[in-house]
Amino acid sequence: MSNFTVVFPLMLPFGLDKRDSSFQQTASMTGASKLVSGIEWRQEFDLASYRAALAEQEARNAAIAAGTADELVWLLEHPPVYTGGTSAAAAELLDPRFEVVETGRGGRYTYHGPGQRVGYVLLDLSKRGRDVRRFVHALEDWVIAALAGFGVEAWSVPERIGIWTRDVDGAEAKIGAIGVRVRRWVTMHGFAVNLDPDLSHFSGIVPCGVSDYGVTSLARLGLAVSSEEWDGALFARFGDFLAALDAPERA
Repeated sequence: MSNFTVVFPLMLPFGLDKRDSSFQQTASMTGASKLVSGIEWRQEFDLASYRAALAEQEARNAAIAAGTADELVWLLEHPPVYTGGTSAAAAELLDPRFEVVETGRGGRYTYHGPGQRVGYVLLDLSKRGRDVRRFVHALEDWVIAALAGFGVEAWSVPERIGIWTRDVDGAEAKIGAIGVRVRRWVTMHGFAVNLDPDLSHFSGIVPCGVSDYGVTSLARLGLAVSSEEWDGALFARFGDFLAALDAPERA
């Protein structure tokens, strides 16, 4: 079988050209990897074990901190799994029908599974202002901007973790999750956005500890967005995300 190259129809961030020395790309049948201004942009299109991905994040975190590896943005999907953050309460695990993994990230229980695109963002904040709050807000704004590119108005709410929008019935519902861990000033974990997952799987937990609101997806909102299209929307706004890490913190 022959290899393929992922094609992004959108402009590269920073005005880069593919011939630029700071842009390198490799591809395989299951994913692709680019190096953009010293940051690896990696995509996986087969389902990836959550435990294996967590172990790789931990190893890469240490290597980035030691200066022996590039920073990383890693986009992928997992088989069905419930993951618990440092604030997860046992009462919020309602029906552990899937594997449950304790992660060490911030936040409570969340679900990952096919049709949900996860973004792991491993950046060295010692080079980017050492401001964890700014990093989290920049992640939120990045996801919100990508959703806007598909015509979806979304927002963050200070007292409720995650990314929110209006569901088909007009009620507020969660479309994305945010969870971050920082070790040695290098970030881990990141965000997850519901493209077209089985929303019934969220019923096994109280998502992120918020029981008063539902969960939605782009598919439920009537939008068919592929993983490649979603990744492309993020990539087109990657430069804005990085610039926000150096901008004054929002109120």
